[in-house]
Amino acid sequence: MPTFTVVPVEDADDGSNSAGADGGTKPVSLGKIFGEDGDKENLQEPHSGDDGQRESSAFLNSENDGEHYYEGKNMALFEEEMDSNPMVSSLLNKLANYTNLTQGVREHEEAENEDGIRQITVMVPQMGTFIGVYLPCMQNILGVILFLRLTWMVGTAGILGSFAIVSMCCICTLLTAISMSAIATNGVVPAGGSYYMISRSLGPEFGGAVGLCFYLGTTFAGSLYILGTIEILLTYIVPTATVFEEGEDAAMLNNMRIYGTCCLVLMALVVFVGVKYVNKLALVFLACVVLSIMATYAGVIKTAIGPPEFNVCLLGNRSLKNQEFETCAKTEVVKNLTVTTELWPLFCDSKYPNATCDEYFTLNNLTEIKAIPGLLSGVIKDNLWGHYGPAGMFIEKENQPSVPPQETTKVYKPYLINDITTYFTLLVGIYFPSVTGIMAGSNRSGDLRDAQRSIPIGTIMAILTTSFIYISFVVLFGACIEGVVLRDKFGYSVKKIPVIGILAWPSPWVIVIGSFFSCCGAGLQSLTGAPRLLQAIARDGIIPFLQVFGHGKANGEPTWALLLTVGICEIGILIASLDDVAPILSMFFLMCYLFVNLACAVQTLLRTPNWRPRFKFYHWTLSFLGMSLCLSLMFISSWYYALVAMVIAGCIYKYIEYRGAVKEWGDGIRGLSLNAARYALIRLEEAPPHTKNWRPQVLVLCKLDSDLAVKHHRLLSFTTQLKAGKGLTIVCSVLEGTYMTRGNDAKTGEQNLKAAMAAERTKGFSHVVVSSNLRDGFSLLIQSAGLGGMKHNTVLMAWPVAWKQARDSSARRNFIETVRETTAAHQALLVAKNIDHFPGNQERLKEGTIDVWWIVHDGGLLMLLPFLLSQHKVWRKCKMRIFTVAQMDDNSIQMKKDLQMFLYHLRLDAVVEVVEMHDSDISAFTYEKTLMMEQRTQMLKQMQLSRTEREREIQSITDVSRGSIKRKKPSGVVAPPLNTLCIPEDEAQLIHDRNTASHSTANDKAAGATPDRVHMTWTKDKLISERNRQREGMAVKDMFNMKPEWENLNQSNVRRMHTAVKLNEVVVKKSCESELVLLNMPGPPKNKKGDENYMEFLEVLMEGLDRVLLVRGGGREVITIYS
Repeated sequence: MPTFTVVPVEDADDGSNSAGADGGTKPVSLGKIFGEDGDKENLQEPHSGDDGQRESSAFLNSENDGEHYYEGKNMALFEEEMDSNPMVSSLLNKLANYTNLTQGVREHEEAENEDGIRQITVMVPQMGTFIGVYLPCMQNILGVILFLRLTWMVGTAGILGSFAIVSMCCICTLLTAISMSAIATNGVVPAGGSYYMISRSLGPEFGGAVGLCFYLGTTFAGSLYILGTIEILLTYIVPTATVFEEGEDAAMLNNMRIYGTCCLVLMALVVFVGVKYVNKLALVFLACVVLSIMATYAGVIKTAIGPPEFNVCLLGNRSLKNQEFETCAKTEVVKNLTVTTELWPLFCDSKYPNATCDEYFTLNNLTEIKAIPGLLSGVIKDNLWGHYGPAGMFIEKENQPSVPPQETTKVYKPYLINDITTYFTLLVGIYFPSVTGIMAGSNRSGDLRDAQRSIPIGTIMAILTTSFIYISFVVLFGACIEGVVLRDKFGYSVKKIPVIGILAWPSPWVIVIGSFFSCCGAGLQSLTGAPRLLQAIARDGIIPFLQVFGHGKANGEPTWALLLTVGICEIGILIASLDDVAPILSMFFLMCYLFVNLACAVQTLLRTPNWRPRFKFYHWTLSFLGMSLCLSLMFISSWYYALVAMVIAGCIYKYIEYRGAVKEWGDGIRGLSLNAARYALIRLEEAPPHTKNWRPQVLVLCKLDSDLAVKHHRLLSFTTQLKAGKGLTIVCSVLEGTYMTRGNDAKTGEQNLKAAMAAERTKGFSHVVVSSNLRDGFSLLIQSAGLGGMKHNTVLMAWPVAWKQARDSSARRNFIETVRETTAAHQALLVAKNIDHFPGNQERLKEGTIDVWWIVHDGGLLMLLPFLLSQHKVWRKCKMRIFTVAQMDDNSIQMKKDLQMFLYHLRLDAVVEVVEMHDSDISAFTYEKTLMMEQRTQMLKQMQLSRTEREREIQSITDVSRGSIKRKKPSGVVAPPLNTLCIPEDEAQLIHDRNTASHSTANDKAAGATPDRVHMTWTKDKLISERNRQREGMAVKDMFNMKPEWENLNQSNVRRMHTAVKLNEVVVKKSCESELVLLNMPGPPKNKKGDENYMEFLEVLMEGLDRVLLVRGGGREVITIYS
């Protein structure tokens, strides 16, 4: 056993070498060997916390060991990457020194010698295949069912039926072992065994569900072994030690409960005191099993030479319990006198010959036959077929003469009867626990010298060995033992000796004592393993309410988990019947094996790059066959137990899914989801969705503030109310800059988006892009968001409230260009005004209306949106009203009838109203609004030039200057110095000659203007004073004298303003009290010169309304009257 000596040493310099480099001549601190202080906690508590940190690195123990600087020159090209990417030599050194010390409980013995130097003794795994895997699997597989129920199963099901049961169960475990070997050899398997394999292969949900099922199975296995121990004790060893009066089934069950509870408490105390005592006794228990099996084989060989002297007494063809009499006869001759035997009073009312006796006793004779005719007797032909029957049926020998009675009496008689109803599927459930235990090797992977070689070989060899033992015992029992004796479950017909015991040589006590200690050892092993399995699950943190069971004593003993295990184990003991407990643990083990096979099959079919098991003799078809066999055996054994086990596993799965910690273990289910998603996306892209399947797949353009927090949370709330978790939702935002400088900001913003989506219960995806300007970012998102057939068809954004107050026109331009691009992309557009006034997800609108103003038909989206909103609990009590506008030539009455019929066919409930808007003269108010709009636009143009114009003028000056230098001639224009051309924008402004007629004229002349028309004499102060002067001039104009200027207005703008004003008057009059108003959104003008006026028209259209949703269709029908 290696010993590390720890002495006080000074920290080495950066350039000092490690112990390995020095040849091991210097003492090295444990911090250098096992890592930093943080790793010591992992050494003592291997399962504490999350495994994510350990698994996030591709290397083992990849923490920085303190060497932060690389002095060599050979690899100077990579010296800047040494902190994140270690040298191969360093990696190989860590791999060579790696020892898996995370297994179970490690007791580190510490002592100090007389010099005060502390010594730590660490056990290094040295077990090979035979000791570490083969023998533990043998000990766990061979157990209580072999000694107490196998002979009864052979007698009841027959040799052929028993052979079928044993073969099915053994093939199931063999296929599971093949799958388990593939998973166990695909990397290091720490403590937790099957739980670790399943959780890392199928994800935390499956892992937690199946891990708890495996834990329950192991716990009920403890109950099974304890009940077997007590059955052996009270039936065969100390039958007089009963508390309740024997003779009734209820009394026997109560005795089992009392003694079983005492035995459970005693075993729990042994486990609590220390596992090392259990491990030390494991070899003794295994020796008992091996000796019992060898004694049985020896007894079979002896029957071929001479059958043992055990006889069975038959009355007619009925088998009798012979523990209360010695002579199998009605009378016997004693001193020339015929007297009755001890059997007579059992069937008659007195011991005298003239007593009244049972009719069947009177009509039939007593026969004594050999219990074990022998291997060569030919009894195998009688035992080939099964003898199933109901509870209370007599155990009778076939082909034996018998006279049936005319009537039955209620006098107690020592007949052997079936204690339970027997059938094939029941025997499957009772027998299956005898083949469990194949996980013993994988659970000890940390103790093995070469786990990836030992686990497959040891486990499969143990299954093949035990399968041979079981199958040979089935055949040998049927060939040696009489059928009525085989069906005697407790050995009542052979002086209360276990049936397998009368076959054993040299004495039945070999079987009795061996099976007793075997059951005790198996029970202790279950009570030792189950709490540690629960502790491993609790320390993974995937099930919140199990956190308390992750704690224990200072040395890692799972005290709280042991208490819970004892409590669950007591439930099995209170059942008090080995035949009833066995199917319960069969369900849990079968479910665990099922998911081991599923994990192997999924990983094999997905062909994930990390799936590289060293065990090559596996195939996905074998895994699916094993999985199907497990599922079949579950329902064959007990369909209602199978359903209960599945419900338990399903509840745990959903609990972990909703409440458990988020883990990313690279599991196969995630890979399966990716494959399924890829397949579905390819299928979706084959054809566009039909109108009946159309639903808004929303791209939400969300704005982040200066702190990268979401500015409008109610935009996400509205998305949730509109979508109700269905379809696609992509929440996006754009940051200005370059990705190299703002990459971290983009990640932070995306995290904030995800947090806001979680708070608002918005199910979807989030993405933040970095672009040189917002315009390009929005354009990229509209074009490329989504994947394949899962692309958005609707864009949702908030109305830019501050577009008027903005210093530049970028907000207005961005909005209008977004409208244009959504139209060009044939996508619907939803613009929400006053989005912060919209109701949250927790609010409930008690009453009110959702008003739809259907002006033009652009696909029916206006009518579909209120229906979708009404499905959410926030808007559920709101009524839907549809308004449409009738012109002078329209028949408003007929329009209303047609619209009502249309809504009826659409299956929509709504109140219809037709609003008449007659042609009227344009009011003075409309002219004034138009004039103010145009004057405001003109003023903005005069006060401010765009960035493009400034850049063009600077470029013009630069080109002229370069040309004059090339010609080497003095120019007529004095070129400004170089530093003047680089003046920041806030220090100087380039403006045109103020004598130009208008801003647009100046814009046209800018390209061809000569440099002498450009003046650089305007400073910032002069520009501000000029702006103030112009504003004062505008303010002092007499608004009542504007009428002569109306004639110069653009008549197209006047008509548009007239429509906006009139429509707004009607909408405000009808819908001012409604909870939400949906309006057709007019498109922007085709001529971009009218963009400034477009925003004014929309403002006028929505003026006086609180919650407004402007809707612009995508150019296709989204609602249909057909089914």
